[in-house]
Amino acid sequence: MLSIKKNTSSLLKILLILGFGYFFWLMLKITLEYIPLKADTSFLMIKQTEVTERPEYLYFFYTHVYTSIFVLLSGFLAILRKNLGIKNFHRNAGKIYIFLILILAAPSGIYMGIFANGGLSSRISFVILGGLWWFSTFKAYRLARQKKFKAHKQWMWRSFAFTVSAITLRLWKVIIVSMFHPDPMDVYQVIAWLGWIPNILLVEYLIAKKHL
Repeated sequence: MLSIKKNTSSLLKILLILGFGYFFWLMLKITLEYIPLKADTSFLMIKQTEVTERPEYLYFFYTHVYTSIFVLLSGFLAILRKNLGIKNFHRNAGKIYIFLILILAAPSGIYMGIFANGGLSSRISFVILGGLWWFSTFKAYRLARQKKFKAHKQWMWRSFAFTVSAITLRLWKVIIVSMFHPDPMDVYQVIAWLGWIPNILLVEYLIAKKHL
């Protein structure tokens, strides 16, 4: 029985790593579309009003794009700390993760949320997401400083739930567009909320069940 549980756990870890690796590669491909820096590439093609009327928009946009890919990677590597066997790896990966979110990724994301596609509903969602992302990460940082590591771990999982909304948002977009073919702006109104609410609800459930 123990052997079966151990094998199942190992299989789930492998599937998790492979799954994350695949989606991380997709996110990396999206990021690489914005190198070198241009004002009329991919997503920015539909944000020309902001690009032309708000000179600071591009700085916030590229700050968010370039840092978020490293946030995803450092956060996932910190989760795998027990399997890597590298001294202080978790702490160092966590420091990178926390620094990038608090100083760069979350503030720039909040700014971008103010001008999100899909109208007021989408903007409210993305601003809330950015605020919760920043707060949960800061809370995890404070708890680590206080050596309350169990609570720290739980808040880091909350933070990571918001982090992976970059992936789940795009998954929901593919699913909704393929099934219902809605107007593009209507899609934003839906995925703006679906991208992160199921994530945090799942984490809260696992915390409540003492799985995290």
